[in-house]
Amino acid sequence: MNIKSIKINLTSWHRWPPQIILGAGILGLSFQVLANPTTTPKAAAAAPVAESAFDMSKVPLVTPMPRPGVSITPPSGPGYYSLWDQITGNERKAPPVAPYAPFGLLPTSSFDIDFRYLAKPGYEKDLFDPLKRIKLADDWLVSFGGNFWYRHVHESDSRLTRDTPDNTDNTFNLVRTRLHADIWYQDKFRLFAEGIDSRSLSQTLAPLAIDANHTDMLNLFADIKLATAKEGVAYVRVGRQELLYGSQRLISTLDWANTRRTFQGVKTFWRNPKLDVDAFWVRPMNIIPSSNQNFDNWDTNRNFYGLWATYKPQRGHFADLYFLSLDNNNSTGARHVIGSLHSDNSLVHTVGTRYIGDTNNFLYELEGMYQFGQRSGRDVSAFAVASGTGYRFAALPMNPQMWIRYDFASGTRNGGDHTNTSNTFNQLFPFGHYYMGFLDRVGRQNIHDFNSQVTFHPQQWLTVIAQYHRFYLANKADALYNAAGFASLYDNTGGQAGSHVGDEMDLRFNIHVNRHQDVLLGYSKLWAGEYLKANKPGVSPDLLYVQYSFRF
Repeated sequence: MNIKSIKINLTSWHRWPPQIILGAGILGLSFQVLANPTTTPKAAAAAPVAESAFDMSKVPLVTPMPRPGVSITPPSGPGYYSLWDQITGNERKAPPVAPYAPFGLLPTSSFDIDFRYLAKPGYEKDLFDPLKRIKLADDWLVSFGGNFWYRHVHESDSRLTRDTPDNTDNTFNLVRTRLHADIWYQDKFRLFAEGIDSRSLSQTLAPLAIDANHTDMLNLFADIKLATAKEGVAYVRVGRQELLYGSQRLISTLDWANTRRTFQGVKTFWRNPKLDVDAFWVRPMNIIPSSNQNFDNWDTNRNFYGLWATYKPQRGHFADLYFLSLDNNNSTGARHVIGSLHSDNSLVHTVGTRYIGDTNNFLYELEGMYQFGQRSGRDVSAFAVASGTGYRFAALPMNPQMWIRYDFASGTRNGGDHTNTSNTFNQLFPFGHYYMGFLDRVGRQNIHDFNSQVTFHPQQWLTVIAQYHRFYLANKADALYNAAGFASLYDNTGGQAGSHVGDEMDLRFNIHVNRHQDVLLGYSKLWAGEYLKANKPGVSPDLLYVQYSFRF
């Protein structure tokens, strides 16, 4: 009986690391409370200090969005930084101080939008300033804000799944409204609430799960300060919260989706000028269909753990080191089990590192990710690499920049054999749309992606982005996975179709109207390679969209 007990414990060894890592991270941050208490001991107090003397200009603590891959260096110098500036003749000497990036997509969470500049003199006045940093009492502030967008979309040969007929067009409209309230006491306590209403109108096909979520909570959490230590501060965050880390290849808010992505759980985080450290345990939120009046609830069959550290050696340079673990006990349909990626009873650990920076106008990034664990009784051994180098032609007009990149994610050599090791990389919770083509036909799983990007600014308020991708399957026996990570197509020719999926071009034009408004227009086209021609004859998907966004 004792031997049997020991055997059970040993065979479940692979489920220990998430709990150990999370516990160590939370415990390490919490120990700082004892070593560096947030309140001054009575014996050390020289004189009473009025509570109202607290410097509120530095709160709340916000985390700037990490520098993504294929990053764009914005224009600088004299010019018109919005269309409204151009119309009114307001030529500026330098880019204005503004809380929002001048682009229609904004992955940054609302709770990390930085309005602290309003606490300093000399800022540019704005119509919505009275909604920000409202004083309730001594050391109590509250802010309100929101976001609205409307997007019109037309897709040809939509979705590319076996269940979707060929030559299927899909025309629809997406509307999203977000409103939030943010209240905090000094730097010790914060309560943040954000509601979301996402609607899909007039879709030809059935809406995707990420298209609609009627009247729900996107974020609802409390922050409590734990300690001040090592020139930094530690907090614990409890509740519903968006997560965004590093390049967003593995964890992102997925701003392209009408619903965005959110989680529920606990996170501890420590920030100082050179190093950020986070430890979390969360569960993804399940979006309840719009016909159901219930609020979203967390997915009790999935647990997501992580420990993430970011070192900032100098301005614009970031080094990430992380450990992630996804415990997934959900089942999916049989057509998604190619490579056993989304079948039940899987525990996949991811270790990775990344460095991004620039030197003398040269741009560079390298990220490596390795996965191990268990998937449906099979050992997991998978990896992915993202690399790129670029150059900013700072001396030329229109601020031109170019990236050349290669992305790889492993696939399973024997996709139909479920007795051997699974080599299919799991992309977790990514912003794949940003990296793998705006058509969303390709995900970071079983893929080679040779790609390039060119950007320029004909005016400071106009951003033009052109991307080109050439996709190949990493292993022909495995499936083609889409942006959601599901197997959308697999080869019915016994490997005779080849591995060339196709070539995609993405064009985007962003008009920055003013601080609050952007118009984004885009067109994407996929030219079928031998693989698509054999398994989806006659298809040639494209995407056309126009989006208006307003923030306050």
